Amino acid sequence: MLEIKDLHGGFEGTEIIKGVDLSIKKGEVHAIMGPNGSGKSTLSKILAGHPEYEVTGGSVTYEGKNLLEMEPETRALEGIFMGFQYPVEIPGVNNSEFLRMAYNARLLYKDPEAEEIDPLDFDEILDQKMKLVEMDHKYKERFLNDGFSGGEKKKNEILQMAILEPKLAILDETDSGLDIDALKAVSQGINRLISGENAVILITHYQRLLEYIQPHFVHVMSAGKIVKSGEKDLALQLEAQGYDWLTAPAN
Repeated sequence: MLEIKDLHGGFEGTEIIKGVDLSIKKGEVHAIMGPNGSGKSTLSKILAGHPEYEVTGGSVTYEGKNLLEMEPETRALEGIFMGFQYPVEIPGVNNSEFLRMAYNARLLYKDPEAEEIDPLDFDEILDQKMKLVEMDHKYKERFLNDGFSGGEKKKNEILQMAILEPKLAILDETDSGLDIDALKAVSQGINRLISGENAVILITHYQRLLEYIQPHFVHVMSAGKIVKSGEKDLALQLEAQGYDWLTAPAN
């Protein structure tokens, strides 16, 4: 599904990603861990197509296509979903209507002959998805993330994921700022959306998220590179020993 080869890139002329190689197949959950400043969030922003992040070398292939040539909106329409560490609040934008517009955009991209779903029919779909992620229906009519708590914002991100049914979900520190109850709820929502037809990249500092979402692979980033990969036991080792015993190879 996703093939990253010798990827280099950064922000405002500073190279942050310094040669990342990563291969992800359908049905896989990959956790990327590492200390602050290691390049985890930069990698996610490059994959999502953030315009302020520049690619200076390497390649990224997504379902046989050159991902780096796609505009951010095309990547989203092609099935790449980005869950943000700090979801943006947008006062005045109705949550339900935002989700319906996103749903219809994806629907028409996949089938230009399709008819847009109307508000009543979409409301039934939204009800089903809100039940799936255990989200109260009162959030339908709220403005997008406006006044939401940290846990509510992250739940709303997972609701968006449920509505859009992405092929590849990149979740950047979804556990950040969550108490234990919110973490469990968000994790349960993510687990219900994982299938053999999609893939997930979990970016996190801590092993605690991986107690609820079982990764197939764990990768450690340091100084812009993946310096070690393994299975879930690697996350437990990091929890016990920290990151100091891992250093990136010299350039």
